[in-house]
Amino acid sequence: MAETERSLDIQRREFAARRFLAMPLAGTVAWLVVALGGVLAPRAAWLILFIATGSIAYLGIGLSKLTGEDFLDKTRPKNAFDSSLFFHTVAMSLLVYGIAIPFFMLEPTSLPLSVGILSGLMWLPVSWLLQHWIGIVHGATRTVLIVAAHYLFPQQRFIAIPLVIVAIYAVTIVVLEQRWRRGRSALR
Repeated sequence: MAETERSLDIQRREFAARRFLAMPLAGTVAWLVVALGGVLAPRAAWLILFIATGSIAYLGIGLSKLTGEDFLDKTRPKNAFDSSLFFHTVAMSLLVYGIAIPFFMLEPTSLPLSVGILSGLMWLPVSWLLQHWIGIVHGATRTVLIVAAHYLFPQQRFIAIPLVIVAIYAVTIVVLEQRWRRGRSALR
């Protein structure tokens, strides 16, 4: 059935029924790399942060084959929520570098704070897409804890903030996997 023949409500339910682990796993890997790079000289840590966070979408596409989500599967019916809206939220996260980079140029230690919060904004529409509370909790908790880590660990911002993000991703991944398994068992 073509995308235009299925209502948006049906497409949203289909999207929400998916596992949705590839992108959070990609974010976890990327931010873990940023944390590890945080022990390097500042210029190296900056470069690692830009490259790692800028590659989350590409890493997620690769991981989607391992999680069974396969974002590039051409046999699955088109869905407006993943072929359009989801990737718009990814693009939104990339466009926020327009705020992060000028702020970084004035205050280099702000980079994990600004990129960490701004790229986490995509979790709010994801919560709506999945019809689940985890996106709101992820985005709000991430923001509050990043700001706290920014002030509590001023000399370790390139380590502390990424580790906060990794911890939030760990909880999010567990919740998403439980959500998906409950949905699958309800179908049986």
